[in-house]
Amino acid sequence: MSEQPRRPVATYETYQEAERAVDHLSDQGFPVQRVAIIGQDVRLVEQVVGRMDYGRAALHGAASGALPGALIGWLFGLVDWVDPLVSALLVALYGLIFGAIVGALFGLLLYALQGGRRDFASVRSMQPSRYDVVVDEAVADEAVRLLGALRTAGAGGRPAPT
Repeated sequence: MSEQPRRPVATYETYQEAERAVDHLSDQGFPVQRVAIIGQDVRLVEQVVGRMDYGRAALHGAASGALPGALIGWLFGLVDWVDPLVSALLVALYGLIFGAIVGALFGLLLYALQGGRRDFASVRSMQPSRYDVVVDEAVADEAVRLLGALRTAGAGGRPAPT
């Protein structure tokens, strides 16, 4: 399957506006399988959520180790053919405890190895500055016409530069 040449037909500041435009095209019977929403000028945003210390490092490590430990324990507990439910739950509990302990130790070790270089916790995300709605060249004029009606209804957005 060859890639069709595409053309931007509108630009929006938020993803929700671009999504609304595509939904409008869909409502009008436009072949939306020929549409894409492309985020432009992407930047990395790292939101600091708190201070990191040995206690929090251990807590984060314990939390990240507990679930895999419980899952592995539960799977091993299912192997018992005599009483699989009781053994699965019991071994899952042991796995949860063991996973939390090992995770806490790894969290402490990794925090200590950083040597104070990163004493904060953060969440990273990618954020585009704008969203382009692009369509296959063969149906671009129809998309522009349909989105023009949406813009006159006050939905925002601007025509994409051609």
